[in-house]
Amino acid sequence: MTVKSQLPMPLRLGVWLLSLVLAGVLALWIYDLGRGLAGNAEDSDLRAQIAQLKAERDQLAKSADSTENRQTIDRVAQNQLSEQVKTLEAENARLKEDLAYFDSLLPANTGTQGITIQRLSLESASPNQLRFRLLVMQGGSGKQRFSGELQLVVTAEQGGQSVSLVYPKDRAAEADKYKIGFRHYQRLEGVLTLPEGAVAKSVEARVMERGQVRAQKSAGL
Repeated sequence: MTVKSQLPMPLRLGVWLLSLVLAGVLALWIYDLGRGLAGNAEDSDLRAQIAQLKAERDQLAKSADSTENRQTIDRVAQNQLSEQVKTLEAENARLKEDLAYFDSLLPANTGTQGITIQRLSLESASPNQLRFRLLVMQGGSGKQRFSGELQLVVTAEQGGQSVSLVYPKDRAAEADKYKIGFRHYQRLEGVLTLPEGAVAKSVEARVMERGQVRAQKSAGL
């Protein structure tokens, strides 16, 4: 004989409702878990994309910097080349000018001994600086080497008065810059610094040998 236990109707209804509630909670938990996993996957993709974009941005920035640096270097090199070309052109012009002097003066002075200043040019380098250029020549065969020094006497106006300024001022400190030594010719040039407020009017160049004047030439501004 089998004895069957039958639960009361209210208790069976409660068990059934509890089962439904548990099933719903389990379903919601599985749903939220799925959303979380999907969201994590999307976040990972976004992070990867952002990292890739940052890497591309950094690469482009490096390329732009490299290009700009190359352009800067090219501009500097071009400016240096331009300055060198200007310097060479000026030197070439001076050499041509000297050759012209030689063509016209050397034949006439070949048989004449003596030191001469063939050219003296002046120009203002700044308000208190004066640039000079001159060409000193020796006639004859040029077998004897000439050694001496250059002296420049500047006539200037300062404070309403006329003053004479002699260069080099300090023979011991500036002697090397004013030494002369050649057989046929020597080109000399430099910049004289005038006292504050002095305005140069003319310059007399003197070629000295053992304290004696061997040649002299004047030029005005």
